[in-house]
Amino acid sequence: MMIRRLRRITPFQVILVTVFTALAAFMSLPIVFILNHAFKPTNELFLFPPRFFVQNPTGSNFEQLFLHATNATVPFSRYVFNSVVVVALTLISVIIVSTMAAYVLAKYQFHFKQLILSLITLSLMFAPETVGIPRYLIISGIHLNNTYLGHILPSLASPIAVFMLVGFISQIPGELLEAARIDGASHFGIFTKIVLPLAVPAIATISIFTFQGVWGDVETSTLFMQDETMRTLAFYVNSLLSGLQNSVAGQNIAAAAGLLMFIPNLIIFLLFQRKVLETMIHSGIK
Repeated sequence: MMIRRLRRITPFQVILVTVFTALAAFMSLPIVFILNHAFKPTNELFLFPPRFFVQNPTGSNFEQLFLHATNATVPFSRYVFNSVVVVALTLISVIIVSTMAAYVLAKYQFHFKQLILSLITLSLMFAPETVGIPRYLIISGIHLNNTYLGHILPSLASPIAVFMLVGFISQIPGELLEAARIDGASHFGIFTKIVLPLAVPAIATISIFTFQGVWGDVETSTLFMQDETMRTLAFYVNSLLSGLQNSVAGQNIAAAAGLLMFIPNLIIFLLFQRKVLETMIHSGIK
């Protein structure tokens, strides 16, 4: 049986697999470099020509990072705690709000529906910097500075999440939802028992985008948080790297901090990559 399968493999398939394997290996080089760079001692960081792989790995970079944070007024664990809380609450809130909004926009008819969809599409054109001042005025006006809600509220309205979910949920057959209504299911029951399970691939995709955006966000900590104890890990790492840009001795700390910011994004992507592929496949089926 195995011999028959091998005989069915065409030269084109072999070339295709070889090309994509080489492409995958090439695209993984930045990840390998980041991992190696964080464990390089100071003398290897400034070698010329630079070495891709670490020769004498060391964990002293992370020790110096934690010692640097220990000497600060706010402990390193506080920044980590703030980031975890903000990311978790924002992720849950964005999923709930976006899925409910997308379900209504995809499966219900009401006045000004097309206008709302057009405004959501239009909002995708605006860069975050263009709405920085209005966001600050709103957060300050309702007195949410130095609160966790001040971190969450600016990210709560996610046009990309709603836009993606509308396209995915609209592909759910209307007959399926109508059958559930005939069987006596409520609107909330249809949403929780039918729509949400079928939309898991799209929810996983927006979860990745939301996590990456919130985990690496420094705008909310910079603009809305004047209390240092309410700022996130991304802000601390960014301020740390800014202070070490011209410091030769601090480049090892910068390498370790960069790895700490990168690893959670890599883990989240690896956990949900299959769901992302399912979303792409379904988006092409009408």
